[in-house]
Amino acid sequence: MTVTLPATKDTGNTGRPAHRDGNVLRWLGAYTASMIGDSVYYMALAWAAARTGSASQTGLVLAAGSIPRAVLLLGGGVLADRLGPRRVVVASDTARCLVVLGLAGALLLTSPTVWMLIAVALVFGAIDALFLPAVGALPPRITAASQLARVQGLRGLATRTANVVGAPLGGVAVALGGPVLAFAAAGVLFAVSLPLLLAVRMSPLPAGDEAEAGPAGTAWHELADGLRHIRRHPLLGPLMLVVAVSELGFVGPLNLGLILLSEERGWGASGMGWVIAAFGTGAGASALLLAVRGRIRRAGLVMCLTVLVGAAAIAALAYAPSVPLAAGVAVLVGLFAGLGGALCGALMQTAADPAYLGRVTSVSTLFTHALAPLSYPATGATVALWGTGPVFAASAALCAAGAVAGLILGPLRRAELPR
Repeated sequence: MTVTLPATKDTGNTGRPAHRDGNVLRWLGAYTASMIGDSVYYMALAWAAARTGSASQTGLVLAAGSIPRAVLLLGGGVLADRLGPRRVVVASDTARCLVVLGLAGALLLTSPTVWMLIAVALVFGAIDALFLPAVGALPPRITAASQLARVQGLRGLATRTANVVGAPLGGVAVALGGPVLAFAAAGVLFAVSLPLLLAVRMSPLPAGDEAEAGPAGTAWHELADGLRHIRRHPLLGPLMLVVAVSELGFVGPLNLGLILLSEERGWGASGMGWVIAAFGTGAGASALLLAVRGRIRRAGLVMCLTVLVGAAAIAALAYAPSVPLAAGVAVLVGLFAGLGGALCGALMQTAADPAYLGRVTSVSTLFTHALAPLSYPATGATVALWGTGPVFAASAALCAAGAVAGLILGPLRRAELPR
């Protein structure tokens, strides 16, 4: 039996394809500006921290934001469902704009200190915990369910654009005016997103979804209600399992592992840069495929198979003897893992009741942005003991285990996106 996600969940009021829908394009422009601002901010923060403190203090500054993000993410999902995702996104982007512009103004008057940068990173991380669940819950409220796969592809393209544009833009700003100009540029980009967000039309929740969500209670009650919704849902539970397991095997090798692999092979920073660029190319190609195609048949099965192929490519990456071969393998990792991740997002947004989308998004984001990075210390320690080959293979096996779990679970294997 094929599980087709119901088209009755459409909350959009337009039948136009997402890439021709002005409402979606306004959201996409706001999201792209905000993501580029993110990249510029992190570049400026890293540069300011490196110029102000030691290497260990720089690491402390960069890691500080992850603490409130991990602690507050689930609460951010509750807030997005209670207040509405656009309201939370607008408020959080406004707060990010004011914090970063305030820091730029402060640096005009005084030199940065490590504690000042840590405080800013903590505040920014707390705001991120509100922004991430809300921005993930927005697409089903601005377009039809049949367009969510295409929106995921457009979102992936925006993310890759931000990665390509943001870091060089931040570097140019730092070179021309130091961290002050870079922080100011990030603040301006956050400000640019605001009028676009305010112009996005939101569809109301269907009456049935509002009733199913129940009356508003305490934040803890609403969070527990959201977790029960995930646990009892035939598709959301398996999807969360795949996300949790596969991300643990994915992020270590593809972030810290690539640095250690480049050092072990003597490829240097330029070699690592080529491999990372190749991964981005593959991920961008998968996003473009989904944005153009709009729907892939047997989405659940394809998602699991692409993650499985991506896991095999991760294992092969550690045994590539040269930079060109490693770059070729990295393209495959980006292509297949990127497509699997985009399909996962589309299935999740289509399956979840709109009244629960903030909480559902917060749980998946907790795995991808907070818990999975905890594998970095283990990745570094095990590479020091056994080298990159065994560690990449073990990480790939963990990633593959998530895909196999999805293939075993029938509701996910048979899931279809709505037409």
